[in-house]
Amino acid sequence: MPKPHGFTYERHRDDSVVITHRGRTAITLRGSRAEKFLAEVGSGDAQLVMARWTGSYKFGNERVARGHPRNQR
Repeated sequence: MPKPHGFTYERHRDDSVVITHRGRTAITLRGSRAEKFLAEVGSGDAQLVMARWTGSYKFGNERVARGHPRNQR
């Protein structure tokens, strides 16, 4: 499974955090959620942490789903 990439985050003056994926806003965190995110991103792989917080990461079943009859064209 490839590592997540393309995520960036910005911390704003009002203590909110905006996470973007490939230039588009994925999620805005405020308050205690923003604090938890900043603590977690500082202690681990930033790309993986941002992917988890946004829900934009691979689940591992994409290859299996490709072969399902509903997805055949």
